[in-house]
Amino acid sequence: MPKLKTKSGAKKRFKMTSSGKVKAGQAGKRHGMIKRTNKQLRNQRGTAVLSDPDAKIVKKYMPYAR
Repeated sequence: MPKLKTKSGAKKRFKMTSSGKVKAGQAGKRHGMIKRTNKQLRNQRGTAVLSDPDAKIVKKYMPYAR
């Protein structure tokens, strides 16, 4: 059976935790900071764990990251 290819964009944007969940950078921090509250900006620091339906899609893109 041939090797499966990993999506290049996915391997740059997502990391897997040891328990198999998918970590991603927080969305909504590229521009327009003036209209966001300080609380919102604080909470968007760092990374977030993706929800199960989204993680299922990302895992398809990264077959060897399990």
